Amino acid sequence: MIGARVFCITTSIFFFPRILTRPVSRLQPATTRSVVAMSTSTSKSQEELDSIFKQKKIVRSTVRKSLKGMDPSLRLQQDDAIQNTVLEAPWFKSCRGLCAYISCKSLNEVDTSKILSKILQQPEKKLYVPWVEDKNSNMRMLHISHMDDLIANSMNILEPAPVDAQGNEREDVLQAEEPVDLFILPGLAFDRCGRRLGRGGGYYDTFLKRYQDRAKEKGWSNPLKVALSYSPQILEDGSIPVTPNDVLIDALVTPSGVVPISPRAIERM
Repeated sequence: MIGARVFCITTSIFFFPRILTRPVSRLQPATTRSVVAMSTSTSKSQEELDSIFKQKKIVRSTVRKSLKGMDPSLRLQQDDAIQNTVLEAPWFKSCRGLCAYISCKSLNEVDTSKILSKILQQPEKKLYVPWVEDKNSNMRMLHISHMDDLIANSMNILEPAPVDAQGNEREDVLQAEEPVDLFILPGLAFDRCGRRLGRGGGYYDTFLKRYQDRAKEKGWSNPLKVALSYSPQILEDGSIPVTPNDVLIDALVTPSGVVPISPRAIERM
C-alpha cells in the first residue's frame, strides 16, 4: 500500500509539451494524481476554453509528428510489449466484462488485436467495442462474440454493425444488466497525472461520463480506465491542457510496464 500520496499540480497549460524520456518500470506507481481542472475549474470563460482548445491543437500536432516518425520495428516491439503486459496482468485476467477499442493503423494507435483475440477465446469474458453513432460525439459500445462481427466503416475503421447476422440488435453496454470491470482506452497523448488527450471528437469523454452515470444509477463500481500508450505519447506532467469535460484515466500501460495513477489503480495493480 502506498503511503503519502503527492498530488500533481498544474503550473501552466501554455508551455510546449515535452515527451518523457525516462523509462517507467512495471508496477511502479505514479507519484502524482491530478486534482486540477475537473473539480476546480467548472466555470471557465469561453475565452479560456478557446485558449485551451488552441493549446490542445498544438499538443496533438506535436504528438502526431512523433508517432508518424516512429521506426516501424520499434512500433512492433512496443505493440508486443504493451499487449503482453495487459494479457499477463491479474486485473485483466480477472475481469469478466470489458470495453476495448479496435486499433487502427492509419491513426497510429497501439495495436489491440492480440488482446481482442484473447478476450474472444474466453467465454467467461464479455467484450464491447465502439460504434460511432453520429458526428455529435455519440458513441456506443456494442457486444461482439467474434472478430467476424466487425465491418469497415466509411473511414475504413473496423466497428460492429448495430445488428448481428440474424438481424438482432447487439447489446449496448449502457443497457446491460451486468457491469463491466475494465475500459481499455486509446488516446493521442497522456501524462502520469491521469490526463488523456483524445483526437478532438469528444467521443470517449462523452461515453465515459454516460457510463459513470449508469454505474451510479445501478450502484456499480466504476470500471478501471486503462489507456495504452507508445513512448512518444507520454508527456511531461502538466503538458496536456484540460477542460471540465475531460475524464481522467486510472492507469497507463506503456512499453516499460504499468503505471497506476488513481488510488484504486495503485491498490489493485
